[in-house]
Amino acid sequence: MTENSDEKPPVFASWNGWYLLVAGFLIFLILLFLLITKRYS
Repeated sequence: MTENSDEKPPVFASWNGWYLLVAGFLIFLILLFLLITKRYS
């Protein structure tokens, strides 16, 4: 298996963009489920 460290990620200019997107999406889901839980409990 060959690894190319210069490989660019799709869509974003760097991998940091993907990390921020995933972290932001997780925070969004946590807040969404928190609101749903408080609303229907």
